[in-house]
Amino acid sequence: MTSKRVLVALSGGVDSSVAALLLKRQGYEVVGCFLRNGISRPAGSCSTKQGCCSAEDARDAALVADQLEIPYHALDMHEEFASVQDYFASEYQAGRTPNPCAVCNRDIKFGALANFADAIGARWIATGHYARIRQGQHGPELLRGVDPHKDQSYVLFPVAPDILSRTLLPIGELQKPETRRIAEEAGLPVFGKPDSQEICFVPTGDYRDVLRKRGGLGKSGRILDLDGIERARHDGYMGFTRGQRRGLGFAATEPMYVVDVRPESGDVIVGPRATTGCAVATATEFRSFGCTLEPGSSWEDVTVQYRSSPGGVPARVKAEVNGWIRIDFASPAPSVTPGQGLAVYRDERLLGGGWLHEAHPAAEIRV
Repeated sequence: MTSKRVLVALSGGVDSSVAALLLKRQGYEVVGCFLRNGISRPAGSCSTKQGCCSAEDARDAALVADQLEIPYHALDMHEEFASVQDYFASEYQAGRTPNPCAVCNRDIKFGALANFADAIGARWIATGHYARIRQGQHGPELLRGVDPHKDQSYVLFPVAPDILSRTLLPIGELQKPETRRIAEEAGLPVFGKPDSQEICFVPTGDYRDVLRKRGGLGKSGRILDLDGIERARHDGYMGFTRGQRRGLGFAATEPMYVVDVRPESGDVIVGPRATTGCAVATATEFRSFGCTLEPGSSWEDVTVQYRSSPGGVPARVKAEVNGWIRIDFASPAPSVTPGQGLAVYRDERLLGGGWLHEAHPAAEIRV
């Protein structure tokens, strides 16, 4: 295995392109790799949002690799991406909200990438994530990216520590405008390309289109308020997620939000924003980075992030004897959704993360 050889996941976007550029300037033997999912944007689509991993992005990644004069591989990952789509649909079927980007990072963008790195004798792997890794006394430690608006450390919580220990994140110290400036000055053709804002296998931008193609939106049913009054009907409960406000299909004197989704009956429960608050949640498959949380012990005064938008809410996190993690929020946290990832921070450091299993509302829901 070559100590200076690094396999860079090129997505066809500006971030991974600059990551490859910086590593080459630092003297690494850079090899580019594109993970193809085989999905293209529908003909005639007018969306200006940019996905990743499509055939169109593969072309951009190849152009960047050619300009940087680095070897380039395009790997067929459609079977691996199909498994992520299976997970995506099954979570909605269970009334939960999936986090496909975090699962993709665990299984494909880092998992499969590390396997291919082994195959070509690369000691390192690298991506264009806005996050930082440092080697601590007890293993790799994850930190937020320097740019608070672009921080992506949250979606790395399920990546195995042994993979993080061989991972380089060259743009984690950069602000996004600086990344674009470096790309433009280097003449990279993707310097002005829009950021990825879609799930890569949802080229239309509407996740329900994927579910419809894979068997539909589940049982139809009622939309009920907290008094049990039917406000509307819907054509499939899988088209709703906790915290959703738009597209409920009825008018109200105050904004209404989804507070529960019930696959068994097909009912969707809605209420005012105050009822979306969560007092206590539990998480499973929790792993920590460079530290430990022993059963019965807790982390006090930490910040918990449970969606991809940077930020978080104050909480106390305790490890239960059954291997689960209990999260007590300092004040009711809005729209905590089972199925989503949960990352625990102290200041800029990500201490650990897992998958939200249950979210107990601050107010009783009797419907």
